[in-house]
Amino acid sequence: MNNDQNLPSGNLSAKLQAIAAAVQDAAQSCQGDVTALLALLRQLEKLHKEIRDGIFQDSLPDNRQRLYALLKDIESEGGWPYIERMRLQAFLVNLPVEIAQENPVIKNTNDSLDTETGAEW
Repeated sequence: MNNDQNLPSGNLSAKLQAIAAAVQDAAQSCQGDVTALLALLRQLEKLHKEIRDGIFQDSLPDNRQRLYALLKDIESEGGWPYIERMRLQAFLVNLPVEIAQENPVIKNTNDSLDTETGAEW
């Protein structure tokens, strides 16, 4: 972990606020366009993965004291960052009733195996 290259917290905070504002603006400009909003969510997920698997992993602590400090920060600041995906059942709630009746909803969306065909989702 290389703390010497960290941005001053005020500068980082300003950059994070600017990023959040840009994402909010992008989301607002896509309002009503589900395809564009999905593309935005995919881009955010991709950025999260790139940062986590690249720069973040390269910056992980190299001794116990720094590891302890990182774990303490994770605990005190709200845990590990996670991008949650919408559950299929929550997604299907928005379907019109006629379509939902034509295509029955899968009862157990927690299973990763289709019980009728044996195929994985």
